[in-house]
Amino acid sequence: MTFPPGLKAGIPCEEQGMAPQRDTHWGIILDIVEQLRAKYPRKRVKSDVRVDYPGHLNGFASDVTVMAEGAAKNSKGLWRYEDVEFVAEVISRKTGANEYGPKKDAYAAAVPVYLIVDPYSGRWHLHTKPKDGEYRGELSLDFGDEADLTGTVVGLVLKTGDFPRD
Repeated sequence: MTFPPGLKAGIPCEEQGMAPQRDTHWGIILDIVEQLRAKYPRKRVKSDVRVDYPGHLNGFASDVTVMAEGAAKNSKGLWRYEDVEFVAEVISRKTGANEYGPKKDAYAAAVPVYLIVDPYSGRWHLHTKPKDGEYRGELSLDFGDEADLTGTVVGLVLKTGDFPRD
């Protein structure tokens, strides 16, 4: 659940789906970040940093975000969605439907490359070629199969063989 800036809620974190990350979740995020760092400088790779995407209450702190070169923050001090080139989300059991549903829809309005990593099924799902609010290019393969992003703005291959499973 995403709240507008300044709004506070008295709901325990677990009820919001904000329990601490599982070790598997963090391991995949770190693996993706380390591979991206081979190409991108640290200032362009973000994790758990809020970006407001088009639509109502679409402020997301993605697991991994890559910003375009020269990206700038908006007047609220947040990164602009127009500068996002890549997003990766690692699903969890309680919030997995968000990655495949509302987040995918929001990202399709702004993000050229969206990767969903599912440690429960041992599969990853690559979404590319956004047009009219939906991704036209989709590919799903198993952990161990490389995610070839060379034909996208990301321009590299992500190795998935070391992604842990739950």
